[in-house]
Amino acid sequence: MQLLLDTHTFIWFINGDSSLPKKVVNEIKNLNNQCFISIASIWEIAIKSKLNKLSLSADFEKILDFLDQNQIEILPISFDHIITLNELDFHHRDPFDRILIAQGISENLTILTKDQNFSFYKVKALW
Repeated sequence: MQLLLDTHTFIWFINGDSSLPKKVVNEIKNLNNQCFISIASIWEIAIKSKLNKLSLSADFEKILDFLDQNQIEILPISFDHIITLNELDFHHRDPFDRILIAQGISENLTILTKDQNFSFYKVKALW
């Protein structure tokens, strides 16, 4: 399965937060799955980290090492993703989540998220 981690999913995973269900952790660690994090999520983490709106268990600069160690690939934003984003209804107003939804639809990825607003869109979500 190809999985796209929502920002909060990745933060909880990197921090070892018990709020992340074991089944989700198992999916991320399953070597048969291919895991992605959007560059938009990394951007969101950088912004919120700088504003002290979230804390990471490691320095922000170590995220790349963590991604490599856990075989999580960075998904860039393409023009096709922006076209899909432009076609989305405004059920969800968060711009970071909207681009994740567009990427999930465009790339046929299953998004690992707790956010129920993703269900308003034709995107596969798990959790």
